[in-house]
Amino acid sequence: MSLLRLFTSKAPLLQASFRRSISTAPVLLHGKPGVAKGDGPYTVHFITSDGEQIDVKATKGDTMLDLAQRYDIDLECACEGSLACSTCHVICEPEYYDKMEEPSDEENDMLDLAFGLTETSRLGCQIEMNDDLDGITVRIPSATRNLRVDGSKPTHH
Repeated sequence: MSLLRLFTSKAPLLQASFRRSISTAPVLLHGKPGVAKGDGPYTVHFITSDGEQIDVKATKGDTMLDLAQRYDIDLECACEGSLACSTCHVICEPEYYDKMEEPSDEENDMLDLAFGLTETSRLGCQIEMNDDLDGITVRIPSATRNLRVDGSKPTHH
């Protein structure tokens, strides 16, 4: 039996299976499933690039990126938290920065690309909430540096 005939004879079964998997597939949302705005024992203070303070609630293990997405705070995330960019760069208060684990080599490599890097800069996708960070303030820089993965350069008209 030829490959074409094999695939075409199985096509109705594959189509039905595909339709079932699509219709029952769970909806993927940013952040942690089952956690809503206002949930959590911890407080995080975001200072936006415009200087506005936004106070949010957090649960253990939430990252700053999870929180920004949950609360619609303008914090970019070009790589979806995969440690492949620096767009979720935030600046932490020194007292809280000192309570965090040291950044990994991968995070430091990405931070080197960040706009407005400081001594207390971190990637928002790498800061996980815990008891020690309750009350943390993170500042979102006024700009980000987003390198195109495909190597193309933006065109100016």
